[in-house]
Amino acid sequence: MGEKVFMQGNAAMAESAIRADCKFFFGYPITPSSEVPEYYARAAKERPEENIVFVQGETEVAVFNMIAGTAATGKRVMTATSGPGFSLGQEAMSFMSAAGLPAVVVEVMRSGPADGEILAAQGDYFQAVKGGGHGDYRVLVLAPYSIQEMCELMQECFDLAEKYRNPVILLTDSLLAKMREAVELPGRKTSRVDQRDWTLTGCAGREHHVLTTCGDGAAQWEAFNLNLQEKYAKIKANEVRWQSYQVEDADIVLVAYGSMARVAEGAMKMAREEGLKVGLIRPISLWPFPEKAFQGLAGKKFLVTELSAGQMVEDVKLSVDRKEDVRFFGRLGGVVPSPKDILAEIRKLEVK
Repeated sequence: MGEKVFMQGNAAMAESAIRADCKFFFGYPITPSSEVPEYYARAAKERPEENIVFVQGETEVAVFNMIAGTAATGKRVMTATSGPGFSLGQEAMSFMSAAGLPAVVVEVMRSGPADGEILAAQGDYFQAVKGGGHGDYRVLVLAPYSIQEMCELMQECFDLAEKYRNPVILLTDSLLAKMREAVELPGRKTSRVDQRDWTLTGCAGREHHVLTTCGDGAAQWEAFNLNLQEKYAKIKANEVRWQSYQVEDADIVLVAYGSMARVAEGAMKMAREEGLKVGLIRPISLWPFPEKAFQGLAGKKFLVTELSAGQMVEDVKLSVDRKEDVRFFGRLGGVVPSPKDILAEIRKLEVK
């Protein structure tokens, strides 16, 4: 880790990406992610010795295909967008997953549907976790809950993308993106370009490489898809991340991710002060979802809190012994509940 500074979330995330050796950024301005391309644009101008490349594309469709093309050359590359822009990139997400291209996409969620409002929300969970594009593909999705974790996971995203040759999404929201916190910036990393035997870098003096997403008949394309599913199974087995807080003796377990986990943690502490046995599970990897976090918790009640109409709650119900034990509390439109609001919901469960 490096020096400790006081930074905005988007800016700290961008600096962490640069320190992860991501020198290529393609973006199209869209709030609340716009500070990320702004930071890259400024860094490209003010730090010429680092050879940073920033391009503002004409549309999000163009941007997502730019990162696909750059990833095919073996360079670390990323973009940052929000819900409407993320929607436009879904065809490219499917393409990159099939072609085995290790790109990183930051999605700073805002409330929807459609254009919505530029406020904190978590209504893009389905699109990110279940896949908004076509075909049987998966992408890793990591969800930080602090600026410090944003910086650390930002660097980890590139390592995971290269490890599995797969796109990775860093899923955050406007609360984390806009807030400022003390953060210890990570040190610099170097990507392993010389270890890649699949990149499209010109084939003079070597056999040519092929990246394809087109099938040659049902049997060949089924085999191609089965290879992808084998990779996704490895990811699911090896890359699950979560944190649990005081769940062992809890009667009620809160489940929240991202910025809502901070609110839920506050509610848990208030409940404990009242003598209520409340714990918290915070998924960090949204795909693969941390089903193991719920093992051994039979007989407990679960309260899922999200800034949505209820999306992650479906994965929680699939992970517990009895879906009847799962309750949901969410807010929409950018309204963020307080710890006291969640505490009120905890008391309702305690009474039953």
